[in-house]
Parts: sequence; C-alpha cells; structure tokens
Amino acid sequence: MRLTNMIYVIVVIMVLALLWSVWGFFGSNVEQANYSVVKKMHGYEIREYPAHIVAQTRVQGPYGESMNNGFRIVAGYIFGKNKTKETIAMTTPVVAKSETIAMTTPVLSTAEGDSQLISFGMPRSYTLETLPIPDDSRVKIITIPAKKYGAMRFSWYRSDARIKRMQEKLISALTNDGFIAEGDIAYAGYNAPFTPPWMTRNEVLVEIK
Repeated sequence: MRLTNMIYVIVVIMVLALLWSVWGFFGSNVEQANYSVVKKMHGYEIREYPAHIVAQTRVQGPYGESMNNGFRIVAGYIFGKNKTKETIAMTTPVVAKSETIAMTTPVLSTAEGDSQLISFGMPRSYTLETLPIPDDSRVKIITIPAKKYGAMRFSWYRSDARIKRMQEKLISALTNDGFIAEGDIAYAGYNAPFTPPWMTRNEVLVEIK
C-alpha cells in the first residue's frame, strides 16, 4: 500500500511537470530578436544584431526591481496604452541595460541607485512610422543601430547576484580572448513569468569593438 501511494505521488509529480513544461513552451513561443552568430567561443558567442526598433523606459534600481517596474511600464504600451489603442505582439527578449557599469575592469557593480533601460523589441512587421504613439511619456520608441555583442547564456532563475557573476564571467572571458568591450552591459530574459526553471533562457550581453 505504501509503495502504491509513492508511485501515485511520483506519477502526479511527473504529469504536473509535463503540463508545466507545455505551458512554459507555449508561453514563451513568441517572435525573438534576430541575430547571427559570428563565432562560437568557449562558453559564449560573438553575435551581430541588425538595426531594430525597441520600446524602452528608464527606471531606477538593480536588475530584479528594474525588470519588474520597467516591464509594467512598457507592457502597458504594447497592451493598448497608445494613441490607437492597438495591441502589439510580445517579443523576446526583454532587455535590461545598466548605464553605470564601467567596462575597464571585470569587477562590476549593480548598486541600488543604478539607472536601467528596460527594452522590448518591436515585431519586425512594424516601422517607426507604423508603430502607435505611447500614451505614457516614459515610453520611448527608438531604433537601435546594428551592433556586435559578446553573449553568454544561462538557465534557471535569475537573481541580481547571479546576473552580476555572469557579467563578470563574460567580461573576463572577452578580455582573455582579446576582445575589447565598450558601451553598457545588459541582461536579457526570454521567458514568460512562471516558466519552469529548466526551460528558462537568460543572457548577459556586452557590446564589443
């Protein structure tokens, strides 16, 4: 009887995990940012991103707090808070770019007073002329020019401390391989909230010369 109950519990857990995985797959199955991999390195990639349009807002605080606050502001725009009340399809990743991290050393910091730019890529079917005007003045629609980045991917849940460690690891790897980082470093999250941790895709990116 005890063995039967244990088997029942295991089966229930497996079914719930499967259903959670299915939900995670469809919840994150949206248009993703376009890029080409220039070179695969040990533990990271060198990528080229074409010019693209984003909706972004500037918020204060470390990555976790900024992602939540910035997400709500920009999500309001794509969910209809714009002049034509148009709903715009969600894309991934959502990008948080710190504007206070010096790129001259692998020792990075994300202090409480950091300014972060939270950006949603706009669907490639839109142009600057066809995107609706935001109702919220905190939301800006801009074009990001083509750039080259170093990108390092990691899974499971993010935390400010873990993002910082991955940033340090990426900068150190780039420096060791002879690349010169420039500009600001960013965190990119690809998944909907409550996605199973084994299915999450997180990245840290930094522009390189």
